[in-house]
Amino acid sequence: MSEVAVLIPCYNEEQTVAQVIYDYRAALPEASIYVYDNNSSDRTAEIVRELGQNDAKIYIRHEYRQGKGNVIKSMLRDIDADCYLLTDGDDTYPAESAPEMVQLVLEGKADMVVGDRLSSTYFTENKRPFHNSGNVLVRKLINSLFKSNVRDIMTGYRALSREFAKCLPIMSKGFEIETEMTIHAVDKNFLIRQVKVDYRDRPEGSESKLNTFSDGAKVLRTIFMLFKNYKPLVFFGTVAVALMVLAIALFIPVLMDFSRTGLVAKFPTLIVCGIIGLSSLLSFSVGIILDVEIQKHKLLYEMLLNNFHLNENRVSRPKS
Repeated sequence: MSEVAVLIPCYNEEQTVAQVIYDYRAALPEASIYVYDNNSSDRTAEIVRELGQNDAKIYIRHEYRQGKGNVIKSMLRDIDADCYLLTDGDDTYPAESAPEMVQLVLEGKADMVVGDRLSSTYFTENKRPFHNSGNVLVRKLINSLFKSNVRDIMTGYRALSREFAKCLPIMSKGFEIETEMTIHAVDKNFLIRQVKVDYRDRPEGSESKLNTFSDGAKVLRTIFMLFKNYKPLVFFGTVAVALMVLAIALFIPVLMDFSRTGLVAKFPTLIVCGIIGLSSLLSFSVGIILDVEIQKHKLLYEMLLNNFHLNENRVSRPKS
């Protein structure tokens, strides 16, 4: 039987964590449920520990580095499973969608299944200001920059294959983790499936840990950095074109004066044009060099996946 792990990162979710566990236990009765407490100051860990006394497949663990990215990194490193179902402890994602998401992974039809909130009830249920427009902005940015069609970039409801989970490099510390996972899956050509899920807002009294402006700025910064890192030729090529256009725009008046008088009246402007032009060529050269390195990294990553499959087959192959 395939091992399924339900992973629930939690920070001060005493009001909802028990209901979340009950719901996913009912939806996935054979799954192991892991709650990682991230320095909660309330009874979150105590509640999970009490539930675990009556169910041997409910586990409480701790991640002392603050931030959702840190928690998910530890989860995927520590736990062995055939499918990992990521959800939140705030009771906003319906457990009814979990079997379909898990099945897509176990049948090999997806490396990552995205629980798509934005195509269902998110915009009517979510009451936090600017979150709706922020989600739409991030979706449009990533789909435009990376030529993808992921409908919900920042959802915390995902099912991951073992291959994807164990070979996922996580650099994010906080809520940028969903953006990083999505871009990694798109860039490395993993098979992404999307399941429309209903979304319900947090119950009254339960507070979101996501800061709209500071965490939103971190997400945008992550998109910018990952775009530069994953597509350096496009990034530095765009900078090179912008600099060259500026250099030409400054050079045209100098050239026109020279054609009329035979003299360079704006010599400092000519020097600036030369510097900007050289910067443009340098930027383009950097883009080419880094693009070659990116292609090498993709080849190395494919080799890593091949080795992962080889090791998995050795472990699973019965001894003669």
